[in-house]
Amino acid sequence: MATRGSEHQREAAVLGATWIGDAFDRSPEALDAAITFAPVGKVAVAALKALDKGGIVAINAIHLDEVPAFDYDSLLWQERQMRSVANMTRQDARDFLAAADQVGLRPRIKTFPLRGVNDALKQVRDEAIQGSAVIVPWQ
Repeated sequence: MATRGSEHQREAAVLGATWIGDAFDRSPEALDAAITFAPVGKVAVAALKALDKGGIVAINAIHLDEVPAFDYDSLLWQERQMRSVANMTRQDARDFLAAADQVGLRPRIKTFPLRGVNDALKQVRDEAIQGSAVIVPWQ
């Protein structure tokens, strides 16, 4: 797992990641797929560089700043793909969830009631949550 910050890297280790590095570090093996969460174009390019032939980068950012110029011949040829969440289908989500279940992925979450959304945002900003903040309207 490539992630920023030592707290995120410790969490990846606890969750069983076999490799942990910075977003711009090269993984020891070429990847079949990568998911980027940062709204930073150069992170998407770094993920492309980490892919094996035929690999896919899924960009999970609502907004992405500029993607810097990069060498298309070495990064997009050989059937590599970039997809945004806007291009993800329901079947893609079903396939992902089935694969996550097969490998025993159990995400960490912390729930907040809708009235606690400001507290949730503060904890996310302060990196005080291990896992993901989830707003539950009926809580």
